[in-house]
Amino acid sequence: MSWTEIVIEVARTHAEPLSDALMESGALSVSVEDADLGTEAEQPLFGEPGMEPTETAWEHSRVVALTAEDADHAALIAEAAQAVGLAADKVSYTLRDVAEQDWVRLTQSQFEPIHIGKNIWVVPSWHEAPDPSALVLELDPGLAFGTGSHPTTRLCMEWLEVHPPAGLSVLDYGCGSGILAMVARKLGARDVVGIDIDPQAIEAARDNTARNHCEVAYFVPDEFAESGHEHAFDVVVANILANPLKLMAPMLSGRVKPNGQLVLSGVLATQVEDVIDIYRPFIELSVWRECDGWVALAGRLPATSDQG
Repeated sequence: MSWTEIVIEVARTHAEPLSDALMESGALSVSVEDADLGTEAEQPLFGEPGMEPTETAWEHSRVVALTAEDADHAALIAEAAQAVGLAADKVSYTLRDVAEQDWVRLTQSQFEPIHIGKNIWVVPSWHEAPDPSALVLELDPGLAFGTGSHPTTRLCMEWLEVHPPAGLSVLDYGCGSGILAMVARKLGARDVVGIDIDPQAIEAARDNTARNHCEVAYFVPDEFAESGHEHAFDVVVANILANPLKLMAPMLSGRVKPNGQLVLSGVLATQVEDVIDIYRPFIELSVWRECDGWVALAGRLPATSDQG
């Protein structure tokens, strides 16, 4: 079977309502992308958990609707346009043929092994490891955040590689796929715990860890409180986003042993000073490294600290 894509370029204000209307009118799926992608006018959009994003589309947006090849495209667009108050004859669109394909192979071809730092490879299960002697993680793209492709994950992995936690205890808070916990374990950490508020992430992390022959204990927060594990660690890594990191400053700092280290990522360069100020009563942080506008903050708790 073949399909046809309807491609419509619209202003930001019309992108989301038109997308919804196209689905109501019979489109099989709809996506919105930056019409200026790949140009100097490309716009990054960022959001924070628990907050309404300030922008839900791009100033110059492209709406792409997938339809059956034999669909009445003009009628579908007219119905959707009317639903959002646009004149159908003012909606300019193009059609693109989508040939029948092996969608599994096509999807897999979009995910190649990722080289991180000096000696870490994240390899999908359908690929051979480029360097079997490296630190190799077999990890398929999935629902839980964290395959190493995002700068915040990459920054944390690079920090762990530069500061290998051999013989130390490590907490990965907001563990997602478990990737940072697994890196810590493969770098010699003696005791690694991963915590996430999402039970689905915990399940995915456990599966990934078993596949990679690692020993990591994963918990949702309430389970961890009753787990019997030590509650302070030599290294605490939290790859989340600035707002939740600020809210959790007392708790995360309190998980660090005296002379232990705290590593935070998910912080934009523009948010650095704010996050550092929030953590200053607990631990002195500084920028360790920056990548594509994101930073990793790191700091060591004084050996005389009475936290924990």
